[in-house]
Amino acid sequence: MKLATALSQRADIQRRLSELQSRLIQNAKVQEGDEPAEAPAALLEELDARLECLEWLISRINLTNSLTRFEGKTMTELLARRDCLSKRLNILRSFLEAASAKVDRYSQKEIKILSTVKVADQQRQVDALSRELRELDEQIQALNWTTELIEA
Repeated sequence: MKLATALSQRADIQRRLSELQSRLIQNAKVQEGDEPAEAPAALLEELDARLECLEWLISRINLTNSLTRFEGKTMTELLARRDCLSKRLNILRSFLEAASAKVDRYSQKEIKILSTVKVADQQRQVDALSRELRELDEQIQALNWTTELIEA
């Protein structure tokens, strides 16, 4: 099984677990004399089975990511870099939005508000980081589709 397939299965199981949680909550109580729409015992069995599968997948994915190397770095390191680049970009974009927001003055007596940074220079940095993130994500996606999941 390819790593990308395992990742897709993991996402599917996580979505199903969320649905199971909702179904369990909906069937946790009934009015006296009524039956639940679904048997909680059966839902709990399904929950345990899906969690067991998820645990196996997560451990295999993590093992595969820690042993798969690309240009001298493990997949785990690449994923950490991608996550941090993404976080940095989100913060910088918010910062630039605040720095470039125009503050209207209604009279010459009002205090003039100025940006604390050169927005154009910062925007070039954001553009470069965006390109780096996109290229890194493409490398990760390519590895996901070419790497076999370690099942040992």
